[in-house]
Amino acid sequence: MCLTGTVSDWLEVFSGVPQGSVMGPLLSVMYINDLDHGITNWILKFADDTKIFGRISNQEDTVRLQEDLNRFIEWTEERQMMFNASKCKVMHLGRKEYNNMEYYMSGQCLLTITEEDLGIVISVDVKPSQQCIQAFSKASRILFMITTLCERQLCCKKIQRRYTRMVP
Repeated sequence: MCLTGTVSDWLEVFSGVPQGSVMGPLLSVMYINDLDHGITNWILKFADDTKIFGRISNQEDTVRLQEDLNRFIEWTEERQMMFNASKCKVMHLGRKEYNNMEYYMSGQCLLTITEEDLGIVISVDVKPSQQCIQAFSKASRILFMITTLCERQLCCKKIQRRYTRMVP
């Protein structure tokens, strides 16, 4: 890196992209750009997060999804960048007979879960109950803090300042 005529020293990096670097996100996107070649289902890529999804309405669809997962593994082996199979999960939505299928990556059966993605909780039954519980819990903690501060008769500006820091 060169900044105002000063050149930084070289540093050997054994894996990943240096955290906090300006070029990190760009290098990451360039590196995984061809991940979706040959994939027949839909794929979403965001930073280091990849999602593959498709409609499963028959046995052929389940086979196609498993084949796409196998292509992911081949892609990572070619680039010597493995997926952490323990972090890979399956989420079935709906009540179809194919929702109990098991999928594998690197010989490891993927867990079926309720997922939180970008702060939204998505459960298998697609009901908002878990999301509501989390929102209620967070609001209750904030309300408790405000009530406690009011009981101690701290000035309103302090309450407002502390409250606005907690709201995302």
